[in-house]
Amino acid sequence: MKILQSENITLLRNLAKEFVDKEIRPLAVQIDRDENIPKELIKKLGEVGLLGTAFPEKYGGGGFGEVGFCVAQEEVTKACGSTAALIGAHQSIGANAIYIGGSEELKMKYLPRLTSGEMIAAFALTEAGAGSDAFNLQTRAEFKNGKWILNGEKIWITNGAIADVFSVFARTEKGITGFVVERNFPGVNVGPDEKKLGIRGSRTNAIYFDNVEVPEENMIGQNGRGFITAMKTLDSGRIGIGACSVGGAKEILELSVNYANQRKQFGKPISSFQAIQFMLAEMATKIYAMESMLYRTAEKYDEGGDVTEDAAMVKLFCSEGVSEVADKALQIHGGMGFSRELPIERFYRDARILRIFEGTSEIQKLIISRKTLKNKGRWKL
Repeated sequence: MKILQSENITLLRNLAKEFVDKEIRPLAVQIDRDENIPKELIKKLGEVGLLGTAFPEKYGGGGFGEVGFCVAQEEVTKACGSTAALIGAHQSIGANAIYIGGSEELKMKYLPRLTSGEMIAAFALTEAGAGSDAFNLQTRAEFKNGKWILNGEKIWITNGAIADVFSVFARTEKGITGFVVERNFPGVNVGPDEKKLGIRGSRTNAIYFDNVEVPEENMIGQNGRGFITAMKTLDSGRIGIGACSVGGAKEILELSVNYANQRKQFGKPISSFQAIQFMLAEMATKIYAMESMLYRTAEKYDEGGDVTEDAAMVKLFCSEGVSEVADKALQIHGGMGFSRELPIERFYRDARILRIFEGTSEIQKLIISRKTLKNKGRWKL
């Protein structure tokens, strides 16, 4: 793709790869084992620009748009899915909700500190009774004496334990509304870390709001228009999941080829066996399709197009695809793939969440089928 061959994107990929190989890859096993990303690494992510890749330079970002964000996320995920999850929750949805729906004053207040890493963001939409059914929010905000009073609970919030600001969506008298809530506001409480199958270094928590006073100017956009902002934000988040899927799948394929060339059975490398060759061919073909969908959609997003259906397709196909690639890779590695001695085991675990967060595969199918039915099955490029 020509967009991936541009000078700026090539420089960005090289910069991201160099940083990942030097700073993230050596820590990946430790991050998974300790279930924590070191603060020093998060600080370096901000310093090198990986916490604001997509945003315009006026807000301290890199100005690389969604395509650039996806390229950077690819490289990060090749080393560590947990670190990619932190970046995605911070930039693609947490900070992006402010960028998409916030006033210029709100953007200038928070985005420069978010892109630099001075602050970390989280996206707080999901509740116990409002996961896939995101419209059924019970968290409420009431306007009293010039401030919003926020009460409720959010669950499964990525970056919950480390976030300085939350893009919170709550029900008001006019509908669903977004708010920027700082962690240090009185009444904000963070629950314990969830113990997860994968992306263990990414901190996931419940967040509790007990009569939290939120300044009127911290409302994201208009009262009652927050659901639209949340859904537009998730379009970007779903493209970002596609990037994580592509990056993880590429790394898994490379590891599998190297192992197949080194591992010998019956006196020759297992890469000489047709069964292994066919699995590698299927993995490579899947990645080609995933990458093509991803960057076609990311480019359309940067051009201002409506990508709701496209992003759902990317999220569905790519998140399902990386799990298929990881499963074949584990089969190629045999018993060693099941061992923590090799990274395939970690990639296999990390890949599974990609089919769940930012909307399950089933929700993506609903979005796609509704659009397909509305268009009477007529396909549009």
